[in-house]
Amino acid sequence: MQPIKKLAEVLGALADREHYLFSRHDLEAVMPQLSPAAFKAVLGRATNNNLLKRVCRGLYLYPKVNYPGGLVLYHAASRLRANEFNYISLESALSSAGIISQIPMNWITIMSTGRTFTVDCGEFGHIEFIHTKKKLDRLAMQVSYDSDCHLWRASVSQAVQDMESTRRSTDLVDWEVVREFI
Repeated sequence: MQPIKKLAEVLGALADREHYLFSRHDLEAVMPQLSPAAFKAVLGRATNNNLLKRVCRGLYLYPKVNYPGGLVLYHAASRLRANEFNYISLESALSSAGIISQIPMNWITIMSTGRTFTVDCGEFGHIEFIHTKKKLDRLAMQVSYDSDCHLWRASVSQAVQDMESTRRSTDLVDWEVVREFI
């Protein structure tokens, strides 16, 4: 069977609404017999033929399933930093709580025990990871798990603390609304 057909068959069988993002490593496991150069060529053909969409370096989306479009960046962040402690905070957490009214479209902010880095996800937007030394055990009362996003989410008070500790602008913060949450 041709490699591209095999890849299409495997993705069609495995992908669903919850499992639509695949790392390069996931995809390589489908065709271990291919050399790195041959696999790269298959991956190129798969993206050119719209079998896969490149989200960012090393992460691909299978577009033939009904995936949750508004959550792609959050799910990508979860996959990209699966070995780190990450939580939605800063402008993203405050915006979803109605504390700030303006946030760049298709841009999410994640506190992470990994390094600070912004990931360009092309048409999907950007993921901004901001380094923190805080661990889950220290934040247990200030974060809750967001099963839709597949990430932890900071409380309003924690997101405000993170804004201040990272010296981000708080000009758009509605402090009256913040007081209602704290």
